[in-house]
Parts: sequence; structure tokens; C-alpha cells
Amino acid sequence: MYRLNSFQQFKLLPFIVDALTEKRITKPTDIQARIIPAAQNGRDIIGKSQTGTGKTLAFLLPIVEAINPEEASVQAIVVAPTRELAWQIHEELKSILIKNPDYIKSSLIVGGTDRERQIDKMKNPPQLIIGTPGRILDLMKAQALFPHKVTHFVVDEADQMLDMGFLPEVDRIAQSLPEKLQTMVFSATIPEKLEPFLKKYLHDPRFAEASVEHRVAPKIKHHVIPVRHRDRKELTVEIAKAINPFVCLVFTNTKQEADELETSFREAGLNVGTLHGDMQARRRKQAIKDINDAKYQYVIATDLAARGIDISGVSHVINHGIPKDLDFYTHRVGRTGRAGASGEAYTLYEDHENGPINRLEERGFEFTHVDVRNGSIQPIKTRRRRQTDRKMKVSHTAHSRMAGEIKKAKKKVKPGYKKKFKYKLKETASREHMQQQRSDRRAARKKNKR
Repeated sequence: MYRLNSFQQFKLLPFIVDALTEKRITKPTDIQARIIPAAQNGRDIIGKSQTGTGKTLAFLLPIVEAINPEEASVQAIVVAPTRELAWQIHEELKSILIKNPDYIKSSLIVGGTDRERQIDKMKNPPQLIIGTPGRILDLMKAQALFPHKVTHFVVDEADQMLDMGFLPEVDRIAQSLPEKLQTMVFSATIPEKLEPFLKKYLHDPRFAEASVEHRVAPKIKHHVIPVRHRDRKELTVEIAKAINPFVCLVFTNTKQEADELETSFREAGLNVGTLHGDMQARRRKQAIKDINDAKYQYVIATDLAARGIDISGVSHVINHGIPKDLDFYTHRVGRTGRAGASGEAYTLYEDHENGPINRLEERGFEFTHVDVRNGSIQPIKTRRRRQTDRKMKVSHTAHSRMAGEIKKAKKKVKPGYKKKFKYKLKETASREHMQQQRSDRRAARKKNKR
């Protein structure tokens, strides 16, 4: 059985390879192939990778291999920004230890649970702790968790840690750890404000980024739908009905939009759940359980709330709005098309949002242009990107030049100068557009002669 599993190249424990094979995980993803050997050699790691690329196994497998099961002390700490993500990592750990569950002892240390009970558990310390930074730091301060023998430290979703204001707590945990330490940091993006932390705690790190093939999944079809002065909520509901998904994730840019959209979905009779940061802990926990139990056909979520939550069976993604940070687009659409399956993503846009779509196309995403007509998704004429961009560029150039001339002569102009300015601006823009066309034709002729 192991002969068919290429994870054997990492010389993993046989029961781990057995568990991976049972899960039908037989070939390392790009990020796993890059990170596991470096981690096994003791290198510090910076992994730039979105969800769905297999990064959790990339750090769990070498850590489990490195832990001494005979030593009853905390040897590895994994911090995650949310309870749900910490729980998910812990579940992944249990799945790879399923053939030998008593090999090492682990604990899930998160807020929203009985603190005294967790302190009591630390009396017989686990070898591996997975949790949120606040509760882990709390147990350290209470002198219930002793980190002096920790040899491995993982920070998952570091950019989200930064966004949620948890990085100072992570910093205090790192300061309490031994100097001889392997540190691994994983993040979908590497913002500038994260760099001081990386320079402070990582020494000669191995940088690994998921390849383009993993970042732009080939089996996901990307569609854009123009809003065209329609009500955006009503249009999103129409799309949701038309696609008839197995499970559809609907992303909004704000918590308020998520709540309003949930109301619209319920009024339309759709089976919907919602996930965002303002939900109370108990309600949020129940929502996660209901989502994992596949009780909803539609799940409305904000980016930070859904970050790190693995929802199985997602066949479609709808972007109610284009994310302000375009890196989140990759993260959103990566929720579908998992493990080689196909998926579809629909993004609503206004006319003034052509720029972000153009930039996504430059990143390798290919969009088809569709709309909802008579209850079904139908193709429409592709927007004229290049001509629109050129006209905007020419108009901007002409406007800048004319604005300068008007400013210089502003005090001397006669009544009606605004009308004359608009006319002259239009004339100049038209002239520059014609010059640009002639220049393009000349360049084309030269190219053909070559």
C-alpha cells in the first residue's frame, strides 16, 4: 500500500503514511514538497500560501516526526488567530495520528472554554499545544504552561493575526521561548507591518510560496456579472437561485452586508447560514457546527470570519463585492475546486470596478462575462477592456494638460470659459486618441516586417 504513496520520500513514520493513504493523500502538494524537507532539516520557514494548498500538513508532519514521545513536556506550540482554525488544525493532527492516537499527547488551548480545566490539564503536560495566542499567553502567565523545552513554534495565518491585533501577544509568547528554536510562519500575504516580526524571530529562513498552479486553480471557472444599476442584494439572490449549488459560499466585504444579505436570502426561501466577527461566541460556534454538518446550502461570510475554516463540498463561490485587497480574491475562490474537483466563482462588479478586474486578469485569472436572464446564467458580450483603458488614459492626459493651462490663465478668462474648456478638452482627447491609433498601426507594421 505504501508503495503508491510518495510521502514515503520524507521517511515519515509508517502509521502516518498509512493514515495519509487512507485519507487518499498520496502526493505532496507544491507547498508540502518545498517545506517538509527544509523543516526536517531544522530550517526556519516562511510559507506564503492560501487555504487549500496543504500548508497545515506541511508543518504538522515534520513536527510530529521531531517530537520525542517519551518526554512529558511541551515541545511544540502552534498558534492560530481564531478558535475555529485552531480546532481545525487539531482535528487534522488527530486524523494523521488515527492509526496510533496515543503516540503523542496534544491539547487544544483556546478561549471560550473552561480555563481552570485547561490549567488542570497542564499538570500532565502535552507534547504539542495548538491554540489561540490569548489563552496560551494566559496559561503562561498563570505558570500552568511551561515553555522552556519548546523546540518548534508555528504561527499560522500571520497576516490575520496582524489584522486582528494579536501579533503583540504572539510576540510575547515568542519572547518566552528558548533561543534554540525552529520557527515557522505561514501567511496568505506578507504585509510590510509583519516584516519586523519575521526579522526578529526567523534566522536564515527558507521562503516557500505556493506555485501559480496552486494559487490559480485550473479547474475553477471564473465569471463576472455587471450590476448595471440593479439592486446588488437582489442580483446576488438571483445568481444564488440560478446556479443551484451543492454548497455555495457568498462573500461580503462588511459584517453589515452579511446580515442584510442573509435577510434577503431568507426572504427568498433559501437555506442560509452566516458567519462574521460580531457574532457571539456561542452562536458562532453553533454556526460553525451547522456549516460543518452541511445544514446550509448557502453560507454568507466575511473574509476574516471565514479565514481558515475548511467547509467541505463547496461547489460555488459568489463575491457579493470585489475585495479591497485583491489577495483575498484568491483566498475566496480557493474554497471551491479543492482536491482536484471543479468549481465556479461569480463576481459582481460596477462599471467603475473594471480596474480591479483588469489587475486580477494580470494575475492569471481568466473571466467569462455572464448575466442572469430568465432564471439562468447566460453569456454576454465581453467588456471592451483595452479601448476603455486607452480612452481613460488619453482623457486623463489631456485633462491634466488643459487643467494646467486653465489654471495659469484663470484670472483672465471671459465668461463661458468652462464650456470652452470642456470643448477643447474633448477636442484634445480625440486628437491624442487618433495619434495613439496611428502609432499603434506603425508599430504593428514594423512587427510584421520583422
